[in-house]
Amino acid sequence: MQIAAVHATPVNIPFVAPYRFSYGSIASLTKTIVEVVTTDGLSGFGEVADGDRSADVEALGARLVGLDPLDLDEVERRCVPGYAYSPWASVLSAKRAFGGVELALWDLRGRLEGKPLYELLGGAVRTEIPLTEYFSYRYPGPDHPGEATPLAVARTCAAMVEQFGAVSFEGKVGTVDVEDELVMVREIRAAIGDRRLRLDCNGGWLVETARRLIPRFEEHGIDQWEEPVEGYEDLAAIRDVTTRPLSCHVANLPLAKALGAPDVIVTNLNEQGGIRRSIEFIRGCQAAGIGFRFHSGETGIASTAYLHVTAAIDHIDDASQTLFRWYADDVIEGGPYVPRGGFVSVPTGPGLGVELDRVALERCHRRYLAEGAFPGAAGAGYGQSFRRV
Repeated sequence: MQIAAVHATPVNIPFVAPYRFSYGSIASLTKTIVEVVTTDGLSGFGEVADGDRSADVEALGARLVGLDPLDLDEVERRCVPGYAYSPWASVLSAKRAFGGVELALWDLRGRLEGKPLYELLGGAVRTEIPLTEYFSYRYPGPDHPGEATPLAVARTCAAMVEQFGAVSFEGKVGTVDVEDELVMVREIRAAIGDRRLRLDCNGGWLVETARRLIPRFEEHGIDQWEEPVEGYEDLAAIRDVTTRPLSCHVANLPLAKALGAPDVIVTNLNEQGGIRRSIEFIRGCQAAGIGFRFHSGETGIASTAYLHVTAAIDHIDDASQTLFRWYADDVIEGGPYVPRGGFVSVPTGPGLGVELDRVALERCHRRYLAEGAFPGAAGAGYGQSFRRV
């Protein structure tokens, strides 16, 4: 059995209502679905997180035709440069694209062996995967009113508790006037009781702003902060104003150890170059005493991979982010996932344990062709309003 072809399809996963954050607004997530097909006609599926990487994936795929799909070492050697920097190519781009291919190869191997991915990774230390609910101000969607006031956001959080038994929440600040956001957080705390509450600023505050505002928000019982400021040095500069864990999407273990911040790294499976390299990184986090969890915003393909890796790795013991409740579509059969009681069960079928819905894939691909990458809310834009305050 050999690799016969590698296909890549950019898709847009729409939200029921565009959400607002410090960069602006976003109405759809752009991802690239990867399919590796073997000479025996079998397929495995993967995903690249950072937009339309179809050209990159298919360029890698041309190098892989004829290889053994189970020989990950040779596949990686063909795809990822063996150096940290090149003036002629982006090593990070190659890692990200290869990460999608490698996930498809793990899915393929699981299907061949009749084993779920978590079993290939050493077995499950947990089968119920903890996830947070998410909140933000949202613009109206086609069939959703959005949330334009602090009370509206708090009511949405209360509904998540009442309908789905939600146990932890994470949401956006650094988006509108800070006094409105303080009211929003106060109302959310009243609505969810003593359940966990994290805040995510997407690096939207300057150090002096964060030092002034963090104590005010923490009057309402904040459990963790995600990127209240941008960069490790700025996180270290606010370390003394909060005892709560600080998290960041940038992955740099030596610098984190040297500066004492962040306490948690939040990322995906593409940044390190696939599942194997991500697990190596997570083990490094464990040795360094730094937490790890996955961020939100992938289709059901990569989200399922997060569930499997979390099931297999003991160090991922905190709730990862999810936007499942916000999705208006997905590319997997039966998707999107519906967390209950703060958990989603890891699938037990072969490989990822989910099937690609090809009708939905085509629908989401057409949506990408019509909308472009990561579209913002109509008239609001994505990234246009970003400024640190």
